[in-house]
Amino acid sequence: MYRVREQIGCTDGIMSKANAVCNIAILDTGIAAHPDLKDHILDFQDFVNHKTGIYDEKGHGTHVCGIACGSGKLSGGRYKGIAPGAKILVGKVLDYNGNGTVFHMIDGIDWVIKNKNRYSIRVLNISVGLGGSMSEKKEKFLLEKLMEAVENGIIVVCAAGNTGPAVNTISNIGKCKDFLTVGCHDGLYFKQKSGRCETYSARGGEHDKYIKPDLVAPGTDIISCNNRIKKYRGTYTDAYIKKSGTSMAAPIVSGAVALILQCCPDWDNKTVVRKLLLSAEDLKEPLNKQGYGMINVKKVLTGLV
Repeated sequence: MYRVREQIGCTDGIMSKANAVCNIAILDTGIAAHPDLKDHILDFQDFVNHKTGIYDEKGHGTHVCGIACGSGKLSGGRYKGIAPGAKILVGKVLDYNGNGTVFHMIDGIDWVIKNKNRYSIRVLNISVGLGGSMSEKKEKFLLEKLMEAVENGIIVVCAAGNTGPAVNTISNIGKCKDFLTVGCHDGLYFKQKSGRCETYSARGGEHDKYIKPDLVAPGTDIISCNNRIKKYRGTYTDAYIKKSGTSMAAPIVSGAVALILQCCPDWDNKTVVRKLLLSAEDLKEPLNKQGYGMINVKKVLTGLV
């Protein structure tokens, strides 16, 4: 995360200007009681097993939460998230295998909308596969529910998916113009690594009406919170773990959106999205791979766009 923050211009100086309240909803596999995260949790709801108390047997959600807003407490700040001042509303919509149903997701979105004002939620992160093998009817139902979140003033950030590099591999939901769809690219990092995330980040169509993905963020070997953290005689081990994919790129953007709104609370959602897209760094890649380019928080918040 230190590398990521440096790469996207998310400096400590910028973070220090984040004074307003703006929190993030995350629908995923849950969240573990990690010291970097436990003080950030506004509420937790389990839509899969209906258990009480936070948990995450898969670890995907814990990692995503750490990227968005982890405090970095156990790393001396090195692995803190993009918006460490934000708090999170966490819905468990995926099971221990990372699988879930459309209905779990819809229940989660309803819950987020219901609690939007109570918890000052402005961003919804979905690092979950959307579309794919689901029926047209279910896809339509999910799209309508996500649009309801947008209409309620929530910026929906979704992962492009890891089904590339073929053209037109972003789902129909990911292609919706009203969502911020995030692909994965690490710029000059890992250029010699065969499994870097840009090689499998999903692509938009060549003749789509809208540019998708909207933008990209780093996603290869991202170090963030581990759900299997251990404590022995007062010392923590295995506190962090590497994961890769567009699931890691999406919360970087969600955290950036929250950070921007904490610094500029008077900006409406359209302004935030427009400035994010206009400030993105052109990586000289095809539009259906990079969108507008790599996210650049510093340019947004220093008045360069």
